[in-house]
Amino acid sequence: MSPVIDAHGHVGGWADFFVPEPGAAWLVDVNTEIGIDVVGVSHLVAVGRDPAAGNELALAEAERHPGRIGVWLVADPYRPDAAALLREQLDRPGVWGLKLHPDTHECAVIDPRYEPLLELAAAAGVPVLSHGQTRSPYSDPGDLAELARRHPAVPVLVGHAGLWQDGFDRAARLSAAQPNLYLEICGSRLTTRWLERLVAVAGADRVLFGTDACFLDPRLGLGKVRFARLSDEDRALVLGGNAARLLGRRLILASQETP
Repeated sequence: MSPVIDAHGHVGGWADFFVPEPGAAWLVDVNTEIGIDVVGVSHLVAVGRDPAAGNELALAEAERHPGRIGVWLVADPYRPDAAALLREQLDRPGVWGLKLHPDTHECAVIDPRYEPLLELAAAAGVPVLSHGQTRSPYSDPGDLAELARRHPAVPVLVGHAGLWQDGFDRAARLSAAQPNLYLEICGSRLTTRWLERLVAVAGADRVLFGTDACFLDPRLGLGKVRFARLSDEDRALVLGGNAARLLGRRLILASQETP
């Protein structure tokens, strides 16, 4: 059976609203109960306040939960030595790739300050997951498609598939037209019907399961895919096959760990 891989999760608290279960242990326990094998997280300290410190917190959680927690290292477009620091962290166990959050950092994804970070991702052979938000001046899917065009060796994942319902269809068409642009589907607005539409337009090989835990309960995100009207083959690609292909040797599962 193919692994179930949650491509978009978080751990930690968030200043703007209450997160009832911010800890990695809770997330691992729930995922074990419902059948999610591993989740890739960025620490919310890294997203919101201090990328360097938050990345270390995420790496510590991956060390505590090997094969159950993977890490998206948050890239800081303002720090001149960010690429050098991330280059060292990319060699740490459990790291999946880079995470961009242009809206929180208020730096457009096509800003030149991101270029050294994308070049690092290309050299390291890792994917990049970015927050995606239709009509945002920082992370519109059209701009993420341009980023993917500029860096054809880097798989670019559009977080939330663009977030807003009126942008999902456009995001799917952009993904279908750009070979290294993928759609990650977490978010309460992306319903089962929208998932079916994304698969129909972009192709099942371009859509990745994600939950946005701990912001959202992973049980809801998994149910969305389990109950979608997809073929077994397409469902397997969305739930983990595509992520496993993009992550390659960087994907470590608990079943692979030595007791």
